Amino acid sequence: MAAAAPSATAVSTAALLAPNPAPTSAFLRRTQLTRHRLHSLKCRRAAAPRRPPLFHGECFVVGDNIDTDQIIPAEHLTLVPSKPDEYRKLGSFAFAGLPSAAYPTPFVAPGEESSRYAVIVGGANFGCGSSREHAPVALGAAGTRAVVAEGYARIFFRNSVATGEVYPLELTDAGAWKECKTGDVVTVDLGNSVFINHTSGKEYKLKPIGDAGPVIEAGGIFAYARKTGMIASKASA
Repeated sequence: MAAAAPSATAVSTAALLAPNPAPTSAFLRRTQLTRHRLHSLKCRRAAAPRRPPLFHGECFVVGDNIDTDQIIPAEHLTLVPSKPDEYRKLGSFAFAGLPSAAYPTPFVAPGEESSRYAVIVGGANFGCGSSREHAPVALGAAGTRAVVAEGYARIFFRNSVATGEVYPLELTDAGAWKECKTGDVVTVDLGNSVFINHTSGKEYKLKPIGDAGPVIEAGGIFAYARKTGMIASKASA
């Protein structure tokens, strides 16, 4: 008499009790790669926030009430900053309106498009006068990264932030510009809100730049809005 065929229940039970096959090398590689990607993603998420900028170099010193016509004379306002060649030319005219008798050292050397001075040190009411956006743009185009002054005209401060060209940093105490000389080697440390004159050995406290800092670092108000998703980026527009 022929043996009875195993029942469906017996077959299923045997299949469930059978040992799992050993993982293949391809499966192991995929698993390791997935774990590595997850670890990298966690590391990026846990990364420390970016340190605030630090600027180092020679400074150019000016006094009180430096107006926008001294920063960039009106005859150069026809230059269009969005055009690279005109942007560079705008930088070559930065501080062209300063009286040579009071400032014998030019901010931009003749025949050059950029300045050797990374930081400008000024007195009170820096950037007063007409509300021309070209003023901070000209300084940025010349290579300056920060202005350290006792105070600013409101419109100049706003234009500096909106264009992202220079950091308008305010000193907590007066008199720094009188103690600094053009050509002194200085450091602007935004993280510690301090201005250091290495030539004289003196340090000065700065008022925190606050919410304006990330806007300037992003490259201006529109770049910041794209970066933070307030407006669509150029790629997705």
